Amino acid sequence: MDSLSLNKIFGAILGTLLFVMGVGFLSEAIYHPIEGKGPGYALAEATEAPAGDEAAAPAEAVTPLPVLLASADAAAGKAAVRKCQSCHNFEMGAGNKQGPELYGVVGRPEGSHEGFAYSEGLLAHNAAGDLWTYENLNAFLIKPAAYVEGTKMKFAGVKDPVERANILAYLQSLSDAPVPFPTADAAAAPADAAATTETTTQ
Repeated sequence: MDSLSLNKIFGAILGTLLFVMGVGFLSEAIYHPIEGKGPGYALAEATEAPAGDEAAAPAEAVTPLPVLLASADAAAGKAAVRKCQSCHNFEMGAGNKQGPELYGVVGRPEGSHEGFAYSEGLLAHNAAGDLWTYENLNAFLIKPAAYVEGTKMKFAGVKDPVERANILAYLQSLSDAPVPFPTADAAAAPADAAATTETTTQ
């Protein structure tokens, strides 16, 4: 092949490349968007919700314990504690199992039943003078591990407040001198006093 033929081939390739590049430039000039001109609508920018909005959401209403106890069913509570009978006795003088005997538990000092080896956490409650009030029993039943650090009671807790109230009503019956339920008026009094104090200090 002579040099003239090679030159023609290279010239054809070069011409093709130049043609393709020219078409590309022309297309870009025709279809390139024109910014900032012509009719249109300005779109509002998205704004982030204030961080306080989540906190401002209404809290779920919580029924006070005295109100739940006022309508609690001891018979339902007795049925509910069947799951506890593998670890606890509920009859007077029946003795301890993996957990202490629970007859007369309402009102007695925490960590005090004779003959049971309590965890250090419950012994600390005992040393602090804490009693098994209805409020403390309710808090313990919600999640024992949260109420007593290092408790030996490996139980997830009772999440249903009505079921807990029924259990407390049954525990109340396990006594020769049952401890009265707290009244709704008594529970409301500290809250009213706190509100009054806050008003007077403003």
